[in-house]
Amino acid sequence: MANGTIAFDTLQTSDAVNTGTSKTLDTSYVVNGSIKVWVHFEGDATGAAAVDSFNVSAMTDNGVGDYTITINNDMTNASYCFTTGVEQNTSVNTNNYGSKASTTQTTGSITMSGGHETGTVDYAEYCVMIAGDIA
Repeated sequence: MANGTIAFDTLQTSDAVNTGTSKTLDTSYVVNGSIKVWVHFEGDATGAAAVDSFNVSAMTDNGVGDYTITINNDMTNASYCFTTGVEQNTSVNTNNYGSKASTTQTTGSITMSGGHETGTVDYAEYCVMIAGDIA
């Protein structure tokens, strides 16, 4: 079997099932609009255990509620967009700030933390997604 390259600028579909009209999409939206890194991990496990991930080579537990995610294929620059979420997994009703990136956001890693009004905590689950250009 030969390996090769398929090159095209747009994707097109008839969309017959939904609208019966033809639709096109520039492939740059597919490439630039896709999540480049994501990870779902357990913060209350020993050593920040990844449940599942994409384009993540390592995770470091820096202490209570403080984690570094190492990106396998680096981003082009450190100005990428990220989003985070947490699950507290407790019956205590507190004012959570969830998770946020700390001061360390590089092309090859992001350091983030989670907590609430009383300080930084290890949440049961974290989810992180990064969009931007891969180097």
